[in-house]
Amino acid sequence: MEGGVPEADVSAFRECLSLSWKNPYVLCLAFSAGIGGFLFGYDTGVISGALLYIRNDFKAVDRETWLQEAIVSTALAGAIIGASVGGWINDRFGRKKGIILADTLFFIGSVIMAAATNPAILIVGRVFVGLGVGMASMASPLYISEASPTRVRGALVSLNGFLITGGQFLSYLINLAFTNAPGTWRWMLGVAAAPALTQIVLMLMLPESPRWLFRKGKEEEAIEILRKIYPPQDVEDEINALKESIEMEIKEASASDKISILKLLKTKTVRRGLYAGMGLQIFQQFVGINTIMYYSPAIVQLAGFASNRVALLLSLVTAGLNAFGSILSIYFIDKTGRKKLLLFSLSGVVVSLVVLTVVFNQTTSHSPMGCPSKYGWLAIIGLALYILFFSPGMGTVPWVVNSEIYPLRYRGICGGMASTSNWVSNLIVAQSFLSLTDAIGTSFTFMIFIFITIAAIIFVIIFVPETKGLPMEEVENMLERRSLNFKFWQRSSDSGEVLKQKTQSV
Repeated sequence: MEGGVPEADVSAFRECLSLSWKNPYVLCLAFSAGIGGFLFGYDTGVISGALLYIRNDFKAVDRETWLQEAIVSTALAGAIIGASVGGWINDRFGRKKGIILADTLFFIGSVIMAAATNPAILIVGRVFVGLGVGMASMASPLYISEASPTRVRGALVSLNGFLITGGQFLSYLINLAFTNAPGTWRWMLGVAAAPALTQIVLMLMLPESPRWLFRKGKEEEAIEILRKIYPPQDVEDEINALKESIEMEIKEASASDKISILKLLKTKTVRRGLYAGMGLQIFQQFVGINTIMYYSPAIVQLAGFASNRVALLLSLVTAGLNAFGSILSIYFIDKTGRKKLLLFSLSGVVVSLVVLTVVFNQTTSHSPMGCPSKYGWLAIIGLALYILFFSPGMGTVPWVVNSEIYPLRYRGICGGMASTSNWVSNLIVAQSFLSLTDAIGTSFTFMIFIFITIAAIIFVIIFVPETKGLPMEEVENMLERRSLNFKFWQRSSDSGEVLKQKTQSV
């Protein structure tokens, strides 16, 4: 490969595991930054259980549906704002400070929620938590990506995805653990302050992203960190690639050094990166993952499990499958590549949605909604398949691609734009799902998701480049040469032609 950096191959996962004893420093950086992903996952999972008990304590919440929606959706609104300003903060003040700020907001929000004496104060806490989650959703994978060796970059960024799903899994355990405890929901929401505080302490002891330091002219400090991250034989190549990238940026930068949306869109590599990055984030939500998760209790009821406790335990199994899928992503993302993993994931999602569409159509025809059905076991299978296919590909790859596809000068702001598109899409799907099911029925709603997923497959084939094994600076060169990326497959023996195959279009 150009630049002297070896191609990621089947040994990438084994190499990632070997870091635990060869270079624990890299894993320390990845896990410490990944706590932001854990907080992201925990908050998205815990609120459903906590809301049941909030309704018991605050009668106004129990009476007013709009208050329940506000408690959930204000965090989403906060996340949209946090993601949109987080990109600028990460570029201006650094990835490390961006993560610390996200943790601080999350910590404040958790404390406010745990101590809330009325719904208004609780909603204020949700806004703070949302701001923190939004910032962390783009800052954590960005930091990990820029502080990871090329060969295992995808696997280490996928750790952030695993910690997101791990946070969701733990949130269900916490909900079960505090079911009979005094203060129930206060513990559920307040306990997240502990990992937020832990990450603040860890990040204060860890260095800034070496690539951001290079961008700010702190070369000696950056080189010192790179020597701790990369094997000795790869350090000089990485330093030279970074220097070339910075020199190119200096030539392109205006005298005022200001970044505008118009300038972003006029820059060919940024524009092509945004096509892929924002498109993946939007499709991640529009293929229906959050509605599938939302509808899981109804699917469980169809299978004949009406008990709340059993439903909660099955939700725990669902979260466990999600976490297992993230582990698969860590293994496959640097072995098969981002693009193949996305296409495999989306193809499986189509099959799963077909199963769910047929089951709900048969249920509507032969039994009342919410009643056990002889087809219920097929619904459980469809739900499990959806999560197992979605999690390793569409669940994690969009975050990985967005952490490595943009030129260094624009990486923070573009990552923020992509994360914002994810949260906005999340809000749109969440707010429209019930209206759709009321208007056209559940089976036809799932059918719409099938067509959207097929569109996502076409989008990935055409617009998403393969970044497996490419140094981050080489990704920019690839986008400069080609806009469409139909060809993405390669034979392992074609080591001399790897880069050409990855950038060739038809």
